[in-house]
Amino acid sequence: MPLYQVSVPVFLRGLNVLAELLRKGEAHAQEQGVPADQLLQAKLAPDMFNLVRQVQSASDAAKAGGARLAGLPVPAMPDTETTFAELRERIAKTVQFLETVSEDDVNADMQRPIEIKTGRGTLKFTPVPYLTTFALPNFYFHVTTAYDILRNQGVPLGKLDYLGDLSFALQA
Repeated sequence: MPLYQVSVPVFLRGLNVLAELLRKGEAHAQEQGVPADQLLQAKLAPDMFNLVRQVQSASDAAKAGGARLAGLPVPAMPDTETTFAELRERIAKTVQFLETVSEDDVNADMQRPIEIKTGRGTLKFTPVPYLTTFALPNFYFHVTTAYDILRNQGVPLGKLDYLGDLSFALQA
């Protein structure tokens, strides 16, 4: 299977699910009279990121994943979001970027070096290990944690909310 098919469309689907989770979280807060900031600042544990930062991190993982696989510069997005609407707009900008990532560019070079500088050193990958051991796990960690924060705060979400629209897979 071409690398593009297991990367960019997967990021796009996860981002659309995340946007819907945020919509449901905001609706729940409004219906229950809960301040939106209570959900946005919620964390699962004191040393974890809050909901805002989880969404920003999912966005970062998706845009960096698509860019690095295609050999493009990773677009910068300042972490300034403070509302549900701003977080959904960030997701929309990330989707817009990923929609410009060329299938040909992603699939062009399976030996392209991908390097990520961290505080502990430089991580070195080629595209397949980068996608399967770093980019996708990192992306889904933040999407899952955002789901878990909302669920922990009482937002009525279930597994199907996390899986998203499966109508494409329904057989008559």
